[in-house]
Parts: sequence; structure tokens; C-alpha cells
Amino acid sequence: MSKTIEMIKNYIPNNEQEEKDKQFFIDCEKQNQILTRDNELCHLSSSAIILNKSHDKVLCIFHNIYNSWAWVGGHADGDDDMEYVALKEAKEETSLQNIKPLLGHPVSIESLPVLGHFKRGKFVSAHIHLNVTYLLEADENEPTHIKKDENSGVAWLKFDELLEKSTEPYMVNVYKKIFDRVQILKQEGVL
Repeated sequence: MSKTIEMIKNYIPNNEQEEKDKQFFIDCEKQNQILTRDNELCHLSSSAIILNKSHDKVLCIFHNIYNSWAWVGGHADGDDDMEYVALKEAKEETSLQNIKPLLGHPVSIESLPVLGHFKRGKFVSAHIHLNVTYLLEADENEPTHIKKDENSGVAWLKFDELLEKSTEPYMVNVYKKIFDRVQILKQEGVL
């Protein structure tokens, strides 16, 4: 059994959406290998909510495919350490180098529908990302740069700003769920 599937099985869902998605992850793994994009129906991805040190802003990219402000993240592509994937993608998509994990475990899981699109001149059919999300922290004064093949902007946004600027209704709900969780973790003294 993969490290990621073991982590998903041990993940304690925070709401009904996560309960259903947890079972969906497990069912997909039983039917097919989900660690690589060879599975064109559903495969693992990892995303990051990168918070500033006061935990009141999130570092976002303007995602070229989705034409929306969004979190950072990417495909597992065979790597079974989803936290590592989130950190790697955060560095690649923003050029930040000094990023640290805040929890050591996922803050959220979700199955994300991906519409058909063109990437690097080839059509990618609609599919599902079995996504694992981590909270990371970085200094908002560290320089950032865009990654031209994936994004056309990098900016620190207040939570409400991202909710307003995201053009993806489903993602607004995901971000809101995570931002609510961040507030709870702050109240509990975890962050």
C-alpha cells in the first residue's frame, strides 16, 4: 500500500464532503494506479495554501489554464510524498525558496473536477484530481516570480480577496472551507 493511501485512510474527515472524497480516493486506488497521470480518469495531486507569517494572507498565482487566481499545486507524477509535492510545486510556481510546512499532515482533501483543456499544445481530457492540501508558511517579503508556462501572476491576497478573485465557484467553496479551518487552528493555538 502506498504511503499516500495509508495517509488518506488515516485522515479524519472534517465534513461530509471530505468523508465522501476520502472513500472516493480509496475506491479509485482499488481500481487503478492513481499515483501517475497514466491513469487518465483520476490521479493524485497536491496543493498548498501558503500563508504569510501573520497567517492573514495567502500566496496565489493567476493560473493560465483556469484563468483564475488560485492556490499552487501539481501532480504527484509518481512521488508518494504529497507534502513534498506541495512544497516542490510551491517553489516552482512562485520561486520562493524559504517555505515551511505548518502541520505535518494535510489540512484538507478533495476530489477536484478538471475540465478538458490544452496543455503544451495537446488536449487533456476531463478528469478528477484526487487532491491533498497542505498549509505552508513563507515570508511575504521574499521575492516571487511567475512561471510563464503555468501562471501569469503571483500575489499575496487576503482570504476574502481570493474568494472574490477566484472565477471557479467550486474552488471558492474549497478555499472557504480551508480558510475557516485556518481560523479554528489559530483559535486553538495550533497556528
